[in-house]
Amino acid sequence: MTRKIDLDVLPDPREPLGLWRGADQNEVELGTEVADERLDDGLAVFTEVRPRLFGIAYRMLGSVADAEDLVQEVWVRWQQYDRASVREPAAFLATTTTRMAINELQSARLRRETYVGPWLPEPIATGTDPELSAEDDETLQLAVLFLLERATPAERAAYVLHEAFAYPYSEIATIIDTTEANARQLARRARRRLDSPRRTQVGPAEQRRFLAAFIEAARSGEVERLESLLAEDIVLYADGGGVGNASRIPVEGAARVARFVAAFSVWLWDLVEVRWVEANGLTAAVLVYEGVPYAMFTVTATEDGIDGQYWMMNPAKLGGVFFLMD
Repeated sequence: MTRKIDLDVLPDPREPLGLWRGADQNEVELGTEVADERLDDGLAVFTEVRPRLFGIAYRMLGSVADAEDLVQEVWVRWQQYDRASVREPAAFLATTTTRMAINELQSARLRRETYVGPWLPEPIATGTDPELSAEDDETLQLAVLFLLERATPAERAAYVLHEAFAYPYSEIATIIDTTEANARQLARRARRRLDSPRRTQVGPAEQRRFLAAFIEAARSGEVERLESLLAEDIVLYADGGGVGNASRIPVEGAARVARFVAAFSVWLWDLVEVRWVEANGLTAAVLVYEGVPYAMFTVTATEDGIDGQYWMMNPAKLGGVFFLMD
């Protein structure tokens, strides 16, 4: 079990964050004018690093709402902290965000144990969203975030910081309060959890082609045509949260998925309009019924065909993609 990190206050900048320590607190004498100036400086610093803080929090939690709440809490704590004592604010804030996310993820997992049906990460529009810019888009993909639920919070933190933001393991060790060797091992374990059930995925252009072809086949309602696009071991996940009209168990195997989709294709596709978005780094389709978004889904694919389908039908988890519909 991951040790819970004490966050009654922000991380103490003396241990283990001693090299971020700035001026001696006894030397800091602030008048009202200076305090206001430093509050403005604190806001400027926070605004500059906020995109990275949100990117860390979202990849850790898989929830837009929870990530926004966490970053807001980091801002509150940053306002209350003696910022003059922090020499490297960006590193300090990233550490605070990561440690809070580790604690929040432990609580979130308990809530997800009682979630109705499969729990999927909340999709978010990417492409034009600066808050999710990072070197490695794979860390944003729904399939990757979904598989990261198998990792411990510490493993997930090490993986996210290294793979998405290129933090060196020495710095990751400081952030999650462990040794460099252990930080490296945590990231390696997370990567193994991702690689074991996955094969090499096709590129974004080919993924979009598979998605478009699947929708055309679904409109036809022909089981054989649908099945021809699917890998034998495909798994379809649908997140309705007990609200949307979604399957409460994963649907596995090409034949079963093809029949399942054909069954609801009889009525669905004539009623909805398909709009395209880039969600979590890949093309996704938003299904709109009478002007109101009804569902979003995307696929992953290998050279063998579509090996994963992810249907989001919980209306509470769709706000992150609707505003960018074509």
